[in-house]
Amino acid sequence: MNSLMTKAWLILLDTLLYIVLIISLILFHLYPVLDKQTDDEKLESAKLSHFEENATLSIYSSSTLDFNDKITLNDLMRMGQECANEEYYIKNKFITRTLEEGLTELAANIGDPVFIRIFKKEALLEVWIRTGTAYEHLKDYAICAYSGYLGPKLQEGDRQAPEGFYKVKKYQLNPNSKYHLSFNLGYPNKYDREHNRTGSFLMVHGSCVSDGCYAMTDDKIAEIYALVEGSLQKGQKYVQVHAYPFSMTEENMNFYDGSEWYDFWMNLKEGYDYFEAERLPPLIKVKDKLYIIHESDEY
Repeated sequence: MNSLMTKAWLILLDTLLYIVLIISLILFHLYPVLDKQTDDEKLESAKLSHFEENATLSIYSSSTLDFNDKITLNDLMRMGQECANEEYYIKNKFITRTLEEGLTELAANIGDPVFIRIFKKEALLEVWIRTGTAYEHLKDYAICAYSGYLGPKLQEGDRQAPEGFYKVKKYQLNPNSKYHLSFNLGYPNKYDREHNRTGSFLMVHGSCVSDGCYAMTDDKIAEIYALVEGSLQKGQKYVQVHAYPFSMTEENMNFYDGSEWYDFWMNLKEGYDYFEAERLPPLIKVKDKLYIIHESDEY
């Protein structure tokens, strides 16, 4: 008797499940989920669409976007996913590894010759070091703050961070800076002066505050300063600092081909391309208001 009752209940349960399944299929066919939205859902969708079309991000510190770049929610999600992706950290090991790890990997020491590149748009400062015949990529540092837009500094008080080729010598170091530590870039250089550009005290320094300088956090400037000071104390005549608006790839140059500074940037690109090919900073002179790129004098 118990066996018969159990079978009956099982048959009834199966029947009910089939009925529920059939009803669900009918409802799904009559009211497709993807084709229907409540009024609230439509409103939210409209808001998101409006945000995607109009969202603007202005930056004054570490970011890979330019001032007034348009960025959609999809862009934000993509960047977030990239940062979370393990490949991101592999591609950017120069940011994530410590200075000590980099020195060990390259068998380098503080005091070896160094070379610096700065990229505004990427808000990145690269340090390269030489232990043999060519420079090797040692470490990257996120720039904490810089002021102004893409383009060179033109005059005193415009709050623009400079772009161009600069040299740092011993006398330009300031261990007693009110911005923790600093070194003067040497702006205006000969090129700047020939273009009647004015300004003073343009530096790389700490304290994460910028009024035309490239500002780092105190812990980062401490490492960068030690590398620059060490190389100068060990005999390097000067440390070249190349300040670019962005990584000067063909893709980026094509993107900015309508800029008023395109010709200036093409001139800077000559120095960028030389280092990319030779892994040595070029010898740079100025003639007829142009940077002239010569073969490196470092061997």
